[in-house]
Order: sequence, then C-alpha cells, then structure tokens
Amino acid sequence: MKNILCFGDSHTFGVNPRTGGRFPRNKRWTGILQKLLGEDYYVIEEGLGGRTTVWEDPLADNRCGIKALPMLLDSHQPLDLVILMLGGNDWKHRFGALPEDGAAGMEKLVKLIRHHPYSPACSVPDILIAAPIPKGENLEKSPYTGFTREAIEYSRKLPGLLKEVAERSGCLYLNAGQVACADEADQIHMNEVSHERLAEYFAQTIRAHFEGYSRS
Repeated sequence: MKNILCFGDSHTFGVNPRTGGRFPRNKRWTGILQKLLGEDYYVIEEGLGGRTTVWEDPLADNRCGIKALPMLLDSHQPLDLVILMLGGNDWKHRFGALPEDGAAGMEKLVKLIRHHPYSPACSVPDILIAAPIPKGENLEKSPYTGFTREAIEYSRKLPGLLKEVAERSGCLYLNAGQVACADEADQIHMNEVSHERLAEYFAQTIRAHFEGYSRS
C-alpha cells in the first residue's frame, strides 16, 4: 500500500464556499482521491485553514506549516508521497510577502522533508508540489479578510515559481488552477465540481508516477 500525506490549507481541509462550513470527506478532493485510487493507496488528509508555508500568523495560532510538518512526518510514517499544496495564505498583508517568498517557503518545506530524521526502516518519501488555485477576481467581496488586491496577482504568478522549485529540487508538480477555480461565493475556496476535477488530476499524476516506478 502506498501512503500519501496531503499537507495543505483550507483547500485540503475542504471549506464549503457557500456555507463557510466543511464539505464531508466524500466531497473533499482528498476523499474523492482515495476512492479513485482504491485500496492500494492510503490518502492521509492534513489540511488547516490559514496555514502558511513558513510564516507565523499573529492573529491565528498553529498556522505555520514548517513547524507543523515534522510532527506529521513522524506520526504518519512510513510515507511514499507527500503532497504540498500551500502558498495561498502567504500574501495576507500582515506578512508583507511576495510571490517569490512563497516559493522560497515551499522550497524550505521540500528540504525539511528530504532531511527529516525518519525511522531506520522508513525511506524518504517522494514529493508532489501542487500550486494552489488562484484567488477570484472579486477578492475584495470575500468574507475572508487579510488580503489586498495584490494577492490576486501574486496567486497567478505563484504556479510558475513553484514549477521552477519542483524542477530544481526533483519534485513532481501540478497546477491546481488548470482544472479548478475559486467559487464566486467567497472568491477563495473550491466548490464540489472543482474538488472532483482536482481529485481526478491528482489521481492521474499519482498513478502515472507509481506505475512508472513499477515498470522501471
């Protein structure tokens, strides 16, 4: 069985843009992914709204990704793949970060995974960097505060930067924005259709990766 850790923010948590609540597991992309991949895979969901790559949020506790990840790598080992889908919260105006800073934060997460002290019987997992969906064009109408209009531009620049990080560090890569988008209701989170499309995209990428392993 292949163990897959999905480490992300509210998109992985599964916030419902229409209600502000949470989609049930069978409607979240992680739950759908589990169904698509079948019993040969175990999909571990670790999403938290507001999570950043490396920034401490003075207004929300426990949101710094690089501090949370080591414990999760320990508690869920052995792992075959870690999916990193973060960056969308790095541009809250209180952080003063640029798109390049979000990419640098992602690169630090990659290095942490590669150099983590795993148990002797466990190998270093592969890494899939997923660029999060861009913010909606009417972000100022979102009930979620903390973003300026610059975040829209930054969220569209990030995928290219994360692709460079993936290529430079030998990680898998996909751009969630190619198949999913922010719902008009809150300009940030995905609706059910986008969750389904994203799960299918992940499933294709993961199958191709591990089937390639089995043929080599």
